Amino acid sequence: MISESSSVLHSWCVQADWNAPSIVGGEGARFWDESGHVYLDMSSLAECMNLGHQHPRLIRAIQEQAQTLCFVNSSWGARSRAELAERLLEVSGFEGGRVFFTLGGADANENAVKFARQASGRSQGKVVARDRSYHGASYATMAWSGDSRNPSQNEEAFGVLRVPPPYAYRCPYGTVSDKECADRNVAHIGAIIDQAGADHVAAVLMEPNAGTNGIIAPDNFWPGLREATRQRGVYLIADEVMSGFGRCGEWFAWAAHGEAGRPDLMTLAKGLTGAHIPLGAVVLANHVAVKLEHSMLNTGLTYCGHPLACAAGVAAIAAYRDEKLIERSRALGTVMLRRLQAMQERHAVIGDVRSAKGLFAIVELVKNRDSREPLSPWPTVHPSMARFVSMARERGVSFAVRGNLIILAPPLVIGENELERALDTMNALMGELDWQ
Repeated sequence: MISESSSVLHSWCVQADWNAPSIVGGEGARFWDESGHVYLDMSSLAECMNLGHQHPRLIRAIQEQAQTLCFVNSSWGARSRAELAERLLEVSGFEGGRVFFTLGGADANENAVKFARQASGRSQGKVVARDRSYHGASYATMAWSGDSRNPSQNEEAFGVLRVPPPYAYRCPYGTVSDKECADRNVAHIGAIIDQAGADHVAAVLMEPNAGTNGIIAPDNFWPGLREATRQRGVYLIADEVMSGFGRCGEWFAWAAHGEAGRPDLMTLAKGLTGAHIPLGAVVLANHVAVKLEHSMLNTGLTYCGHPLACAAGVAAIAAYRDEKLIERSRALGTVMLRRLQAMQERHAVIGDVRSAKGLFAIVELVKNRDSREPLSPWPTVHPSMARFVSMARERGVSFAVRGNLIILAPPLVIGENELERALDTMNALMGELDWQ
């Protein structure tokens, strides 16, 4: 067997500590390693395999495109690129807008800010971003992210105005209701923009629902934020890299609020191709796109709009529609939430259960429910949490955890019986492990 431990650098880990089996295959909601051990995927790996592993429709689309045209750069047209842009504008309701393709989520966010600055005429405009967020691991996106893994970034150099998150369970304003916490958060963001001067702020960059930082915002947060930015003439960028494509029970998380939640720009990746091929995108509303029509677009990515990746994206959108996976996410999300709430009643270690109304939920573990003291200081992992992951894998279920959070984001194609089996495993381990 070939091991990566001595030849590959791996993200977000100490290289000397990395040790994992090689994955050699997958199908649907399962994948398996070279020893034949099968894992039920409860995190879509990096919250990106929305369509499951080896979706046949995407495999066919990639194969057919490869036989026709593997690559042409963006100074030439490509049929699959044009088709995917049209499909994205259609499903998002951004008709008349434009799409810029990138290689992933980080460069989508960087280019979205670049477009917001250019379209607004605020070339040095500030970017309002929040704690407990994640927008990528480039220098700029690390600075905009309020993530514990990048505390040393120069926020001033990248024009960051930092605000707290709408973290209702641990409200930074000390409120006792979700709605009040969100209202206070929106008011705070508005005050930060006013203090800087709206003419000096290019955009607010935020996730409607965050990923591994565990923030699922109260329902009134996003429409309130949309109104606050609209009143001040500041562009709102929705980072939908993780929350898009059915993860939160809608095509995009902001769409749960209808027109009241529509951003000026949104960024995509992950579920855009179900991670079958790397691809990201920035979708611009018409009123933003028209301001870029007659000026040089100073951005370039050799592989932007790669025909193979765009063909996979076209097939992905067709699969979401034809297999009714957006609706399926909502239905199975209800099943998952009900089971998690039952676990919460049974196991005192579960302090909070947060759901995004689809196949995405956060389970927050605590030492004491009354005090809400976290199981471990953020973002350290408690020894019992590490054992939870290890024991679950031994039983054939792969969970994602971070700090005191269990992050549940299975593929939208997961069978209900598979989902129930994974939650049975989680429930059993909640009772078996010592959480002190």
